[in-house]
Amino acid sequence: MSANTEIRNFLEQAIAENEVMLFMKGTPDAPRCGFSMRTSGALNALGVRYAAMDILPDPRIREELSAISDWPTIPQLFVNGKLVGGCDIVMEMYETGELADLLGVEQPEDVEPDEASVQPAAPMALENRLER
Repeated sequence: MSANTEIRNFLEQAIAENEVMLFMKGTPDAPRCGFSMRTSGALNALGVRYAAMDILPDPRIREELSAISDWPTIPQLFVNGKLVGGCDIVMEMYETGELADLLGVEQPEDVEPDEASVQPAAPMALENRLER
């Protein structure tokens, strides 16, 4: 089995096993780009548990993820095995309350996602399980 096949299988398993799965640059407590920070911030503001994976350690992760999702940009949010979208879509859904509805949680009052991005709601980091 090639390394790319192993990576793809790992990513597919992560998407299948985690109700809310965020692929991002960096981690929720140390995002490496503003789009990843805003997306994880929206999830944190909603108080949902989610798994997160840093795509930066190996360029093949991003390559295989985009092949699976047919979505070119990072971050990518999956809920119940389906791609929700990237930062713009997630932020729009957060602002309209659609994201809270999708995740089955209450929309917080007057919480800006960027303000909530500092304290993640117990995300799991998956990058340690992926062998290079």
